[in-house]
Amino acid sequence: MLDTAQNRPALPPEIARRRTFAIISHPDAGKTTLTEKFLLFGGAIQMAGQVRAKGEARRTRSDFMAMEKDRGISVSASAMSFDFKTFRFNLVDTPGHSDFSEDTYRTLTAVDAAIMVIDGAKGVESQTRKLFEVCRLRDLPILTFCNKMDRESRDTFEIIDEIQENLAIDVTPASWPIGTGRDFVGAYDMLNDRLEIMDRADRNRVAESIQISGLDDPKLADHVPEHLLGQLREEVEMARELLPALDPRAVLEGHMTPIWFGSAINSFGVKELMEGIGAYAPEPQPARAEPRQIAPEEGKVAGFVFKVQANMDPKHRDRVAFVRLASGHFERGMKLTHVRSKKAMTVSAPVLFLASDRELAEEAWAGDIIGIPNHGQLRIGDTLTEGEALKVTGIPSFAPELLQGVRAGDPMKAKHLEKALMQFAEEGAAKVFKPQIGSGFIVGVVGALQFEVLGARIESEYGLPVRFEPSQFTSARWVHGPKDKVDTFAAKNSQHMATDNDGDAVYLTRMQWDIDRVERDYPDVTLSATKEMMV
Repeated sequence: MLDTAQNRPALPPEIARRRTFAIISHPDAGKTTLTEKFLLFGGAIQMAGQVRAKGEARRTRSDFMAMEKDRGISVSASAMSFDFKTFRFNLVDTPGHSDFSEDTYRTLTAVDAAIMVIDGAKGVESQTRKLFEVCRLRDLPILTFCNKMDRESRDTFEIIDEIQENLAIDVTPASWPIGTGRDFVGAYDMLNDRLEIMDRADRNRVAESIQISGLDDPKLADHVPEHLLGQLREEVEMARELLPALDPRAVLEGHMTPIWFGSAINSFGVKELMEGIGAYAPEPQPARAEPRQIAPEEGKVAGFVFKVQANMDPKHRDRVAFVRLASGHFERGMKLTHVRSKKAMTVSAPVLFLASDRELAEEAWAGDIIGIPNHGQLRIGDTLTEGEALKVTGIPSFAPELLQGVRAGDPMKAKHLEKALMQFAEEGAAKVFKPQIGSGFIVGVVGALQFEVLGARIESEYGLPVRFEPSQFTSARWVHGPKDKVDTFAAKNSQHMATDNDGDAVYLTRMQWDIDRVERDYPDVTLSATKEMMV
């Protein structure tokens, strides 16, 4: 396995076999279905669920909120760990819907690679492009899966061209589809010279693999209709001449993406993609931190919180912090230092996830994602170590684009509402601002669907109906600068000032003119649209 840094020591075998990755795509490209098949092939489940299941067919494992099941979309990133062959996969399924992109951005800080899922008929869509840019900023290696080839889809060369042009990345075919839509019979595995034949009858069956010796092998004619065989030979020859050969180092550096073609719902092409993840995705990588980066092979344990999920089990009012281990070998019952508060905490009940199912984690290694149940001590951006004061950097918080006031249906329950809102703010599900003047709270989100999810969750998890009301403000900016200058600025602009759930100063704006005025009149104060999630 190639490593990105030539001079890094070899990782201990248990860490080297880990692959931690996220799945990114536009909504409806088939990301959650692909996740289900990964679990099926990893032996984690016996029967894969469907996002929109009918009758007896099983629901998906990775969508565990009631709203996700009702709408057939993912609104919260979920983590899953399972074994495949000699590898240990840690997979994070992210929301594709742009209204939940902040959750996705933060998730990408905790993985070493991304699987990009593209719909064979629609190609590269807007949300895919946005998420790809984030991967680019983090230099994440990307592997591509072109899904839904069993439906009418575009020409294979056209799809590859579109990825190359839109995303400015070299594409190399790892497999080549044979026919499309109704004529789709399978794919030719270009890396291993195998013919993969799809079984349409049983969606949970692994495709049949036939070893062949090149495209001139007479065995091909037994499995591929004549008119498709000629086309396959011609296209593969062109692809080999026109497209770059697979270069594992270019993949690790994020300059090249191998592409597999398949149909996740028919379990086709998924096993080949998983083998590709094992072969070409990177081992656990060093984590950026202050004052030094954390290497996975270090003996001492360090990890960081990239997500907090409240009430995963509504019966227990629990909060689980998702922690990506950056180094070392973690064992249950360990004492770790919570760097922000400088307090030691004993991690007595860490969990490993299989979507909404969990089991106690007796041990975990660098690269793994574990859940730590807690009562609000852990926040997004927190670092846990065995004593050293390290802070993992680069976990962003974005300024909300939509602001609304929120009130409890029952005025007597204002205190309950405050508690619920603070819980969601710490989870990262919304920004909550307390204006300096007046009572009540202002809630800020990235997309309108988040208000709906928030309202539904407050009602179901706290038994508290709420209503959102229009706000005079349209966006929020964090205020930075010398303390005396910020205090003066806050005193003069009190009708615009608020604090977020961390107690940081926030300037609420009505229009761009407000921001321009501050820049002109207060040169010592800066307004920022992002904030590092660390204290």
